[in-house]
Amino acid sequence: MLQIAIPNKGALSEDAVQLLKEAGYKCSRYGRELIVHDAVNDVDFIFLRPRDIAVYVGNGIVDLGITGRDLTMDSKADVAELLPLEFGKSRFCYAVPKNSGLTPDKFDGLRIATSYPEIVAQDMKKRNFNVKIVKLDGAVEISVKLGVADCIADVVESGRTLVEAGLEITGEPILFSEALLIAGNEDVVNLPEVKKLIARLRGILVARSYVMIEYDIEKSSLKKCCQITPGIESPTVSPLDNPNWVAVKAMIGKKEINTVMDKLYAEGARGIIVTALASCRL
Repeated sequence: MLQIAIPNKGALSEDAVQLLKEAGYKCSRYGRELIVHDAVNDVDFIFLRPRDIAVYVGNGIVDLGITGRDLTMDSKADVAELLPLEFGKSRFCYAVPKNSGLTPDKFDGLRIATSYPEIVAQDMKKRNFNVKIVKLDGAVEISVKLGVADCIADVVESGRTLVEAGLEITGEPILFSEALLIAGNEDVVNLPEVKKLIARLRGILVARSYVMIEYDIEKSSLKKCCQITPGIESPTVSPLDNPNWVAVKAMIGKKEINTVMDKLYAEGARGIIVTALASCRL
């Protein structure tokens, strides 16, 4: 039986559960239970603190886990990234008092507050700086105003919280993070049940990036339209009752929907329909 650790709360938990449900797994909790058994797929989903998941996976206590790259790196756990999951995206950045002029190359000897001490320690070691790392469990952005630290290092999404605390990002991000499927050993990908899981998850992630477009076009304009919608290998072209027209179906990138529709309509395409995809294997 496969054991998979997933976050027990927060946005990471919600997105992980939604992705797994779309992939055909039963992992929803009815209350605060720590383990949900999926009898159909013979999987136990274990709900753990996101920060602890990499430790459990790295020590071989559970087979796989879903957690953030930032939390994985900060745990120093020996794990392998099997698949980026395209949610929970964020930047890990330094922030300093606004208009202070502080940059990361001036941090030597300063106090840096963070909830991710290992990531900061590794970066400061690369710079050959001697700093005091102040470990906090939350509300890191208030530490400068309270005199606990000179600057901070934290996960940034919109950056609004930093602005409200009188801080601004300085330097390049230390790390770009997102949710990952991790394992304690890369060999685990050879297990049939893990191969199935990864294939299903990839199918969902690919489907989220594409849509299916269908339209009718005169044969005289077919070549131009097929250049606009080449599909994955080639578009599907089907005859219509009108011998001068054909129906075309192809996958296109979701971000290109409106541009592609504009181009097709300009070439004479009609009956243009766009359909969302639930899953696909390319």
